[in-house]
Amino acid sequence: MAEQKESRLNEFLENPERSLWTIAIPVIAGMAIQTFYSIVDMLFIGQLGGSSIAAVAFNMPLYFFVMGITFGIGTGITATIARAIGEEDKEKADNAAKHGLLIALFMGITLTFFGLLTGKKVLSMLGSPEELIDESWSYLRVTCYGMMFIVFSIVFRSILAGEGDMKFPVMVAATGTILNIILDPIFIFDLDEYGGFGLDMGVKGAAAASVVSQMIVFFIFIFMLFFKDHAYISFDMRNFTFSKDLMKEILVVGIPSSISMIIMSFGQGVFNYILIIGYGPDAVAAYTISGRLDMLMFLPIMGIATGLVTTVGMFAGAKRFDKVKSIIVYAISRAFVIVAIASTIVYFLAPSIISLFTDDENIKNIGVSALRTLCFTYPFVGIAMPCGRIMQGLGQGIPVLVITALRVLLVSAPLAYYFAIIDSRDIVWVWYSIAISVSVSAIVGPLWVRKTINEMESSNKSLSN
Repeated sequence: MAEQKESRLNEFLENPERSLWTIAIPVIAGMAIQTFYSIVDMLFIGQLGGSSIAAVAFNMPLYFFVMGITFGIGTGITATIARAIGEEDKEKADNAAKHGLLIALFMGITLTFFGLLTGKKVLSMLGSPEELIDESWSYLRVTCYGMMFIVFSIVFRSILAGEGDMKFPVMVAATGTILNIILDPIFIFDLDEYGGFGLDMGVKGAAAASVVSQMIVFFIFIFMLFFKDHAYISFDMRNFTFSKDLMKEILVVGIPSSISMIIMSFGQGVFNYILIIGYGPDAVAAYTISGRLDMLMFLPIMGIATGLVTTVGMFAGAKRFDKVKSIIVYAISRAFVIVAIASTIVYFLAPSIISLFTDDENIKNIGVSALRTLCFTYPFVGIAMPCGRIMQGLGQGIPVLVITALRVLLVSAPLAYYFAIIDSRDIVWVWYSIAISVSVSAIVGPLWVRKTINEMESSNKSLSN
């Protein structure tokens, strides 16, 4: 593939709406494949029994922790590169990408050793009961061996997102996901009925299949970006110059974003703890299943939100605040309407959907309750989530952190604990606590975005005069 010789800035300025969808649609497609994989993965694991689902469930907070840190820093890289391209400073954009790779190396090494040395103890702290801890740890230990591949693949994707290219990284990720789906049954089961060529590794086989597929994704990125020059960004590390200012610009967005995602990961762990203490393992299993389905609902929101980081970053870098405002209104309105329609469909199909994952009547009843209650909140996620990404595109990470802390630490977790543990209410009140927290975010987010853009626009006018 030929190198992208010119940036996409002029193309994005000429047609902001189309540019948003050129990023959003590949992201949605890629995440749809990934979500389909997570559902298939859960179906495979479900065949091992409800205890295996719960064992994997206790890994989810740690999974979100790693994804949170990596995608958080990745967002800082994306936003920095997008603003540099908006400023028409290619040297800065190239150097930002190289700083991103340096961060990825540090993160990969740190997370690998942290996971291997403390993972089992952390799983226990997260509430994994004694009868599940060994199975939970077997899944986590294997995952840790592939941590470096996971981190670098996300950072490569973030770099390309900064220059407005999501088609290629999504194609690579989709290749890895399809391979993962193929490898899952081979690693998990013995496949006696097909000649017995399966490895029969159980839960840890699901993790091993993911590691192998991520390793292949990593090498595809290395080959295409370093040897085939498939990017506007240059990856020639011989021209790397360390810059404290550039590192700070990445981390000012990346660290708060990472912390906010860690808070969400912590919130996931707290909810698992509340559910298992208040309602038992079936509640954790049902919450995990509904959480996988949440991802389907969030696909259009995440696609649009990802597009906003790049488009808002480029337009802000180019000082085109008229374009910033118009793309925000367009994006949020589309996200809200699309998810509202999808939520209506899911509400009525909830029993059939949950039944695909389990035959246990209690888990099904809890799962349907969760899914139907949260259907009323999903459209408002379409307001709250893009607002966070808009602020990141503008180069500000603190608002995302504050709003996330407000939603998780001050609203949803305390309310859920009160309803489940202190007041011993029906489990539906735990779902209400999530709905209330999303509503708060959907109010605070737009107000903060509006205030920030008005301040930046006023400052720009003052400098112009």
